[in-house]
Amino acid sequence: MRLLAALLAALALALPLAGTAQAQAFQSQAPHAILLDAESGTVLYEKAADELMAPASLAKIATAVVAFEEIAQGRLSLDSEITISENAWRKGGGVSGGSTMFAQLNSRVKLSDILMGLIVQSGNDAAIALAEAIAGDEATFARLMTERVRALGLSKSVFRNATGMGDPQQRVTARELALLSNHIIRTYPELYKMFGQRDFTWNKIRQQNRNPLLTMDIGADGLKTGNIDESGYGLVGSAVQNGQRLIVVVNGLKTARDRASEARKLLEWGFRAFEPRAIFQPGEVVGEASVFGGAKGRVALKAKSGISLLLPRGSSDRLSARIVYRGPLMAPVQEGAEVAKLQVMRGTLNALEVPLYAAESVPQGPLQSRALDALLEASTGWIRKALKGS
Repeated sequence: MRLLAALLAALALALPLAGTAQAQAFQSQAPHAILLDAESGTVLYEKAADELMAPASLAKIATAVVAFEEIAQGRLSLDSEITISENAWRKGGGVSGGSTMFAQLNSRVKLSDILMGLIVQSGNDAAIALAEAIAGDEATFARLMTERVRALGLSKSVFRNATGMGDPQQRVTARELALLSNHIIRTYPELYKMFGQRDFTWNKIRQQNRNPLLTMDIGADGLKTGNIDESGYGLVGSAVQNGQRLIVVVNGLKTARDRASEARKLLEWGFRAFEPRAIFQPGEVVGEASVFGGAKGRVALKAKSGISLLLPRGSSDRLSARIVYRGPLMAPVQEGAEVAKLQVMRGTLNALEVPLYAAESVPQGPLQSRALDALLEASTGWIRKALKGS
């Protein structure tokens, strides 16, 4: 922990104590918003980013993730044919009045075209047909969506359908949508390109991509818009400038123009107002964690790569950090095991969270040492309990 404190103190001294404080002055009209640097994971801005909200068609990002995983695992290919059932046609086709790719009843459509209909045209018929092809029915597929995001460490979002249609139990957070989008960009770069397609024609009907950022000449290359009465207007977008990728999420806005304007302002501000700073070099020890019953009482912690943080230009924000883990760790501890995370705060903003891994193995200690550790843990547990009750 001394290492963390010394490093962050040095970073604080390196920051100007006076300046325009542009980063501090920014405010978004969006009820829910987050701006994330894709490479470092730094949160540049957040507003109600962990509050649950209705996703509308932003849920289709999770629908795409499940499909991409099926392709990656070889269970489906882009040439696989998907049948448009009567259920998919009635609930999501042209007769439904919602967003649709206009797939014909009982037709068989290649998965590559279904994905384009899902992503570019936001087709509800494409989403339902995809869900039925993968899981048999939409409800089972929605459980797969929730299970998939849980496996990625996203603990709050819950899905009840593949389309984003209103459901009181279907909820997401802005932060988790940003992290899920970053997962797609990093894990499925070729499939991600579909999100940047400007238009798509199916059944002789040409539709424009609904993402307004794609036409703004700001480096945008995806992802998705959404709107139902319950959610308001929302957008998840990503853009690249000078090799830096930012991901933005806004939701709850009153008009399509508002969501386009707020997303653009956040992206432009993010590219302009921040600069990177290295915190830890690759292979550098970040800190230590206590070990219970081990041959050693502590284990060094490292990240998988270097750790950097984006900081506002001309800001005097205070930095603080802590290592978080459930401790003490139980021996044996295997080298490379994920055992903790580093949290860095910029003022009141949770700016960065990075997984930390054991830098070495710690085997179990001798019986006498384990007995002493057990006695110490029992006594400190009793003290904590007494203090809690006082």
